[in-house]
Amino acid sequence: MTPEAVFSLASTLVLPQWMLMIFAPRWFVTKWLMNSYLIPVVLAIIYVIYLFGGGPVDFAAFGTLAGVKGLFSNGGDGVMLAGWVHYLAFDLVAGTVVVRDAQEKAIPQWLIVLPLFFCFMLGPVGLLLYWLIRVIRTRQLSV
Repeated sequence: MTPEAVFSLASTLVLPQWMLMIFAPRWFVTKWLMNSYLIPVVLAIIYVIYLFGGGPVDFAAFGTLAGVKGLFSNGGDGVMLAGWVHYLAFDLVAGTVVVRDAQEKAIPQWLIVLPLFFCFMLGPVGLLLYWLIRVIRTRQLSV
């Protein structure tokens, strides 16, 4: 498969779980997907293939902004694809954490729809929005 095809596949692969977490968070299929981590694991496999498929990774480059910029600039489509898949996987895990935590804390589903949307589009922004809702609803910073 071409990197463009894998990009499309990976981007599409996450959509069912996101839709289920928003519209059917307590359905057994949704819970199974969230508990199995199946989709993030598939993405992790894609990540490993594309990250290491181009040869050894210069881990020292992660120590500076210029080094990371160089990895993305010189790594070609494979490294860019790995970076995108990394975002998809971890944003999905963040969304899963939001849904689970909201259910544990009895935060109504309608209050987490917007944070879930932002977790999907801009991961940390969604997590921040959820955290604000959580603090306001529970009047606690933790637990």
